[in-house]
Amino acid sequence: MDTFQHLLNPVDSAQFLAAAFLAVLFLQSGLDKVSDFAGNLSWLTGHFAKSPLAGFVKPMLVTVTLTELAAGFLCAGGAAQVAWSGETGIALRGAQLAAANVLMLFFGQRLAKDYAGAATLVGYFVLSVGALLLMSL
Repeated sequence: MDTFQHLLNPVDSAQFLAAAFLAVLFLQSGLDKVSDFAGNLSWLTGHFAKSPLAGFVKPMLVTVTLTELAAGFLCAGGAAQVAWSGETGIALRGAQLAAANVLMLFFGQRLAKDYAGAATLVGYFVLSVGALLLMSL
């Protein structure tokens, strides 16, 4: 029981919760893309049809999917590491990859001129960068 006592500390608790949140977010999103790759590809092909990215939809989807899954698994492992030992190295890498992933998504939404979609990503980006900073404490 004493192993997890440090999670009562506000910083340790925030590190754990941020990593866990990002793990849920990115694992769910990545696994959704894997389970319905064709549907996602079809929707994104239409979404980017009039953008400079129109010819790159499939490689972009593969890249975003792999990045989301990697960020999600790193954040899940990082949450476990924070809970178990208080160390944040894995969660830090997960948060970095999460922020990079959201930046890729934001770039795509802006080029597709989906400004509302891009705006919804701002909160995820702030959370990812905040988690990154939190893991460095």
